[in-house]
Amino acid sequence: MDVAFLLEKYFKDAEKVSIDVFDAQTLNNVYKDVISAMTSHFEIEVSVLQALSYCLYEMMDNVHIHSGKPLGTAMTYYDSAQKTLSILIADDGMGVRASLSENEKYKDISEAQALTLCLEDKITDGKGLGFGLYTTSRLVDSIGKEFILHSGSHKLIIKDRVTTVVENGFWQGTLIYMVIGTGVEIDPNQIVDHRADAAEEYNETFVETSELESLW
Repeated sequence: MDVAFLLEKYFKDAEKVSIDVFDAQTLNNVYKDVISAMTSHFEIEVSVLQALSYCLYEMMDNVHIHSGKPLGTAMTYYDSAQKTLSILIADDGMGVRASLSENEKYKDISEAQALTLCLEDKITDGKGLGFGLYTTSRLVDSIGKEFILHSGSHKLIIKDRVTTVVENGFWQGTLIYMVIGTGVEIDPNQIVDHRADAAEEYNETFVETSELESLW
């Protein structure tokens, strides 16, 4: 994977971008390391981290479940001046359209249609629940500044609450890039459509008992 290209394209002029490569065996540890690093930025609202931690694991797990390739790359950058968090998850696997087409229901959809569909609830190739990108899209709707889903020769872009799909360049596999605001309190369980307790899952994994007591 061309990390230099990703840095130039999505993190130009950013300093200290965190870059992690993961596979099925290291996914959980890398995920925990990424979220733990974010907790060191005390300006980030806890509720944002609670929602993001759920979405990030789902995005990383999608690489393992759907890409057909063993490795994924996670890149993160916190901009303290803008109070934004930039996140990129990428793989060089089969891509969104090819993955969805493994489900007979979607075997004839176009690449552009696949990018739009995969953000909807319960859209899956049959190997997952179709919930990960749906929750991520809800996070973007709530506090997103920019969102890009690039797979094959098409990009889905969400900016200023407007969604467009354009033919632009080529990415072998699936690339997700988003910039979210970090200074606004949100309801993490609303982000996951109240089908999970994102707040509790985050607290149990990343917050010490003494810190939990101080939150109340």
